[in-house]
Amino acid sequence: FATDLGAVLTGFGALPVPVIAAVDGPALGAGTQLAIATDLRVATADSVFGIPAAKLGLAVDAWTLQRLAAEFGAATARAMLVAAENVDAATLHRTGGVHHIGGLDEAVDWAHRLARLAPLTMAAHKLGLEAIAAGDSLDGFAAAREVAWNSADAEEGRTAFLAKRRPEFRGE
Repeated sequence: FATDLGAVLTGFGALPVPVIAAVDGPALGAGTQLAIATDLRVATADSVFGIPAAKLGLAVDAWTLQRLAAEFGAATARAMLVAAENVDAATLHRTGGVHHIGGLDEAVDWAHRLARLAPLTMAAHKLGLEAIAAGDSLDGFAAAREVAWNSADAEEGRTAFLAKRRPEFRGE
């Protein structure tokens, strides 16, 4: 289970597209791990997050430690892991761990807005952020950045900006 879960969690970061979590209610244990594996999070007002490993005599993996601290903040990660405390969506929204308070409709609407952005740019930024989180080299990001800057999408973005129209990005 742990191996398969780890592959899923890190797999979200390897996808070249943004991954949005839409959380409604408790996201405890693996639910919180899945939420922090995503790029962006929308949660209903009654959602709570937590990792009750200390109540079960378990310890999470190193990826979860690093990602939880990076996404929810070190103090919140300590409360969740050392004290097995749950944290509500409103608190995480105030501190940046949850990006929007809302339901599935809000998450889908956000996904539609993201679909209009430049895919090569999002992929490059995501690659760089994942490398930083893992403490890896930014060489892959530098190459992806170069691709984005030299793309037809970059030309389309500049042209659309000057023409005061919405760009039509194609990922080229």
